[in-house]
Amino acid sequence: MTAKGNGRQPKYQRIAEELKEAVKAGEYGPGDRLPGENDLMATHQVARMTARQALGVLQNEGVAEARKGVGVFVRDFRPLRRRGVQRLAREQWGEGRSIRSADAGERELVVDQVVVSEEPAPMAVADVLRIAPREAVCVRSRRFSLDGKPVLLATSYLPAALVAGSAIVQQDTGPGGIYARLAELGYKPVRFREESRSRMPSRDEADRLRLGAGTPVIVIVRTAFADGGRPVEVNEMILDSSAYVLEYDIEA
Repeated sequence: MTAKGNGRQPKYQRIAEELKEAVKAGEYGPGDRLPGENDLMATHQVARMTARQALGVLQNEGVAEARKGVGVFVRDFRPLRRRGVQRLAREQWGEGRSIRSADAGERELVVDQVVVSEEPAPMAVADVLRIAPREAVCVRSRRFSLDGKPVLLATSYLPAALVAGSAIVQQDTGPGGIYARLAELGYKPVRFREESRSRMPSRDEADRLRLGAGTPVIVIVRTAFADGGRPVEVNEMILDSSAYVLEYDIEA
């Protein structure tokens, strides 16, 4: 249907704007079901495709999410605050706490999938770790869930020769995680570098994170450096952008 709502804006966009305003005004709160296609068709006298497009706008913008066979609901956004400075402080992992605990507060961010393997280093990882191309690395792939919903995929790469025989190659690395174990090996991280960008997820990432249509991911790649500037870990993290706020508290 090509009818215009106000002479400039397609009708489905006008309907979408009205729904977003209703959400902002509190007429529909987090978790509330929005009017369905049949409701919008009757209220606005539009075709089903127009109603579907209007609801699609809200889903693509992250305002709402579809639940198969049930309807479209206002997204309940209770974000994880990823505190980029505090979470990497030595006082965190050095005292046996996981760095992820700095993000979740009183909520529980759990690891529900762990795969540990030894593989040839991807070219980009070998360059960052300053090892020979295809040299063996320990690969630790994890999935993290909050309130039963996957929110983060993380894959760490460490030189296999460096961590051989340590708890880092086990499913459970123990209190303080990878960085505490690196410290025990004599390679305590003293500096970190993070790079971030956003993109749309791959099909596998969308499936593993159970992402709704139109939800982008945040990609953060962290490199940990020991004394002398030696890189000891590369960690690629894929974050559900609808679940996270990135927070940086920086002294002037």
